[in-house]
Amino acid sequence: MAAMHKFGSFCLDADAEILFCRAEPLGLGRRAVALLRVLLERAGTPVGKEALIEAAWPGLAIEDSNLTVQMAAIRRALSAGGGTDWIETLPRRGYRYIGPAVTSESLPAKAAQPTAPVSALPSRPSVAVLRFSNSNGDGEDDYFADGVVEDIAAGLSRVNWLFVIAPKSSFTYDAQALGLKQIGQELGARYLLQGSVRRSGDRVRISAQMIEAETGSLLWTERFDRPLADIFDLQDEIALNVVSAIEPRLRRAELERVKRKRPENLDAYDLVLQAQPDVYCGMPTEAARALALLERALLLEPGYALAHAFAAMSHHCLFLRAGLLEDHRLASVRHARAAILYGQDDALALTFAGFSIGMDEHDRDAAFAAAEAALAVSPSSAITYIVGGVMFGWGGKAERAIEWGERALRLSPFDPWAWSAFHALMLGHFHLGHDDEAVKAAYRAVQHNPRHSISHMLLAAALAKLGRLGDARSAAARVLELQPAFRYSMQFSGVDCDPALAASLGAALDIAGLPG
Repeated sequence: MAAMHKFGSFCLDADAEILFCRAEPLGLGRRAVALLRVLLERAGTPVGKEALIEAAWPGLAIEDSNLTVQMAAIRRALSAGGGTDWIETLPRRGYRYIGPAVTSESLPAKAAQPTAPVSALPSRPSVAVLRFSNSNGDGEDDYFADGVVEDIAAGLSRVNWLFVIAPKSSFTYDAQALGLKQIGQELGARYLLQGSVRRSGDRVRISAQMIEAETGSLLWTERFDRPLADIFDLQDEIALNVVSAIEPRLRRAELERVKRKRPENLDAYDLVLQAQPDVYCGMPTEAARALALLERALLLEPGYALAHAFAAMSHHCLFLRAGLLEDHRLASVRHARAAILYGQDDALALTFAGFSIGMDEHDRDAAFAAAEAALAVSPSSAITYIVGGVMFGWGGKAERAIEWGERALRLSPFDPWAWSAFHALMLGHFHLGHDDEAVKAAYRAVQHNPRHSISHMLLAAALAKLGRLGDARSAAARVLELQPAFRYSMQFSGVDCDPALAASLGAALDIAGLPG
């Protein structure tokens, strides 16, 4: 039975592990959800620290500070509905929920369907690159520091024997709050890279250190002070040093794989970094804003593969979300082909280019050829499995959609594109008739990107098929708030949806009240 706990303006779906405030999902992590569930189920009663730790960290010995961090996250989430003071701290004893009355109900769940197992970590060495601190301290250069780290991780991921946890997942961890050993355990990383970046005038200073997570042993540390123009060589040098620290006998051929082409113009690189968050949003207003930056970058660097790939994704978004205008479709394909031409050694460029060709030119064979090329360059590329899973999903390849979606989430569980991985899972489970799993995946997609209209569309379909008509109609209404001109037939046409899947989704969306 799926447990739902309602209190004040909140609802905790304990089965899906999602906290809602007035039907909007909140960004509350799995451990915080587990703690909140225990407090709600024992509302008004003190809950000891030991019981809370066992609920959120079963079988692990952790510091009390970890519990404090998660309780602070719960209080921040509850503040959205006026519940800042609903969790009472009992000094040296534990915590107690003292908010509005809690009503709990159980929803009938269908028999569980077998699903593909999540891939285990490979035996080869694994490394997570933690967020580098921005030593400037003003916050304005955070994007630059993050971009430096992502490029270092991309260099490392080009080494076939090395399993690299995607930076966007490792970025969610605070080493001071949790401790390196716990971070290593939760991410499945044997080694952790951390450091700081400082940009001052025309120079950049980077400090980095490589640590064995289990023992805390320092394997390698270095400081770099270089002209800003040398930033790309510096990133490669750090990646090379990290690889050497992990495996001193690494063959020279593998070391050479870390090196890759770079845009000659630093200003173009900076513009692409600034455009990236809007590209990743997946909605038309942000896509148009990203294109303005990307067009400037391409004027400076016409052969910049990643700028072309991001432009392709932005035009894809505008095509699909803003009226299926042919100009956007053609621009998406044009930029995608340029990204493949210039980006043979850039996994991210190959991935997004292949996705645009598969979705906007409806050439799935060419799309997966690009995906295979991306994985040859970067075997740990979670985003390749994410967008590949989406293409499998819309194409009616349900088992492959689930396989690739789960593989992506194992590589990068907190990826900024995780919402798209959950699209792949929802489509796969929906097509196979795993209705409960489809609903859960759709809720996860909404949680990770609540402003994406298609996430709410998939949720509406899944809920309608499960018979939860009130919730389905609420999700459908949210689709039209985000995208007033939405018609599901245009969505299916735009992505070349498998006919049988389109018929099943369309029937559910009719019930939910979405216009076809």
